[in-house]
Amino acid sequence: MNVAPSPAGRPEHPREVPLIVADDRAGLLKAREALGIGAGASVGGSALALVPTMGALHEGHRSLIRLARQRAAHVAVSVFVNPLQFGPNEDFSRYPRTFDADLEVCAAEGVDLVFAPSVEDMYLPDRQVGVSAGRMGSIVEGEFRPGHLDGMLTVVLKLFNLVQPDVAVFGQKDAQQLAMIRRMVADLNLPVSVVGAPTVREPDGLALSSRNRYLSPEDRVAALALSRALHAGAGQRTPAEIRRDALAVLAAEPSLAVDYLVLVDPATFTEVGDGHTGEAVLAVAARVGSTRLIDNVTLTLH
Repeated sequence: MNVAPSPAGRPEHPREVPLIVADDRAGLLKAREALGIGAGASVGGSALALVPTMGALHEGHRSLIRLARQRAAHVAVSVFVNPLQFGPNEDFSRYPRTFDADLEVCAAEGVDLVFAPSVEDMYLPDRQVGVSAGRMGSIVEGEFRPGHLDGMLTVVLKLFNLVQPDVAVFGQKDAQQLAMIRRMVADLNLPVSVVGAPTVREPDGLALSSRNRYLSPEDRVAALALSRALHAGAGQRTPAEIRRDALAVLAAEPSLAVDYLVLVDPATFTEVGDGHTGEAVLAVAARVGSTRLIDNVTLTLH
């Protein structure tokens, strides 16, 4: 367990508590003790909120941390690039790893604890048991990234078991991930309250993502078609009109290779029909150059 000094510029967080960095399970237990967090914190101790991340923190992650600070006395951020979430031809080896900068972000945002385990700490070499995302894990994002949602749920469950948070905060940008985590918490009776945070965007509408740094200037311009498509669809009234206008924007950008554009129920991620009323998620995934991006908006259909 390491202790990083608090930076001088933290006026918005008057309590000067050092940031604790734990890189293994033993360090995590010591950190909980140092923070006065015992077993069953929501019953007798200080509540703990967890923000799970894969690092390369940006303003979107900052917004998650700030929301977590509103929900609990202590905030933990996990930094772990989870190999189970990546397919054989995906970007695990080149995924941005900026740990020192991530610690600076966490310190500036008043985080109490950073948990940064190794792959060896998280997974046995002969690992055999994991979480199955079920039918919901095979549609939409699961159709194009087989096994991705299984791997995501497996690491989230392990982080819940290790960190023992009362609250966990996730971004709405990964809407299917958020829906699947909520389902896992309900199906497995996990004692964690899951909070979704709004997507943070650049001034031009591009959703913040750690993968945005892969984009060339030309690719970044093309990537704006995703948010434009969602905006075009959101201006319509029926599911058919929403899909039509969103797809027209995507088709007009030749640099995009679209995986999907779907209008789905936010809880099940099944496609909604023309008789649907209430909330629906308009979600898109596409490749721009060698970079795959996702985005979504929540609509209310009458």
